[in-house]
Amino acid sequence: MFVFDGLSDWEAGYAVAGINGPQFQKQPGRYRIRTVAPHEGSMVTMGGIRIQPDLTLDTLRPANSAMLILPGGVAWDEGRHSEAVERARAFLDAGVPVAAICGATAALARGGLLDDRRHTSNAPEYLAATRYRGAALYEEAPAVTDRNVVTASGTAPLDFALHIFRLLDVYTPAVLDAWYNLFKTGRTEYFVALMQAAGAQEDSATT
Repeated sequence: MFVFDGLSDWEAGYAVAGINGPQFQKQPGRYRIRTVAPHEGSMVTMGGIRIQPDLTLDTLRPANSAMLILPGGVAWDEGRHSEAVERARAFLDAGVPVAAICGATAALARGGLLDDRRHTSNAPEYLAATRYRGAALYEEAPAVTDRNVVTASGTAPLDFALHIFRLLDVYTPAVLDAWYNLFKTGRTEYFVALMQAAGAQEDSATT
């Protein structure tokens, strides 16, 4: 996950917790979040959380990664972190997925990475301001996945995580469906469904 000063804490929260938390996963420990920054030194999020990055962009290699996650933040609208967009381009060229939310989708648009992919963002007008060429492929949806690129609105961190989990095959369909509906609705029946799906998954793994 790319981290930088002022990143929007909440936008990647569900994804980070789900990837790093082994509970309910098909293959616990298969993935782990590593933070990558534009330069050495700690980063401070919009919420004031200080992050000490694991590595810097110049050392990040697609071959060592399963996905590049780009959270939002006002820095994208200020035209900063173009080097992260170029790293995203390298990931896609290597066949490694990229997930962007909120302002990061505009950065991908400016870089031409959404010109020929179905995508979404905060609003079509928001991306139109980048003068990109993919406006006809914009979809009014919380999150969209197309050809190894996940895009999402800044108001849809749960859907962002859902698409990431699907692409990385973190959970079985039954577990993922119950998990999503539980956090989307807060209804007890989905907690029960999640426990049942997780139990069925454990039973199948031991037989």
